[in-house]
Amino acid sequence: MDDILNKLEQILEDRKSAKADESYVSSLYAKGLDEILKKIGEESAEVIMAAKDGDQNKIIYEVADLWFHTLVLLRFNDIKIDKIQDELSKRFGLSGLEEKANREK
Repeated sequence: MDDILNKLEQILEDRKSAKADESYVSSLYAKGLDEILKKIGEESAEVIMAAKDGDQNKIIYEVADLWFHTLVLLRFNDIKIDKIQDELSKRFGLSGLEEKANREK
């Protein structure tokens, strides 16, 4: 999976220099943060609806859309996937309750 995320990251970065009328991602970048966040909100709602329907194929499809738009957000903010992976690595092996307690300090 790491490979596809890295490939997507590079493509999303490349789209920053494309014209908005030539690329969906470029059009999102041109519209700005609010439009990207709107898409993430829409995709999140679609994941929830797919999960409520209990259809695994729909869940997979909608989660892929959500991840994609989240990657767009990361590139918009010049955040590399490696930073997210580093954060997840820090949390690995740490109980969720312990991690939450550490955040509250």
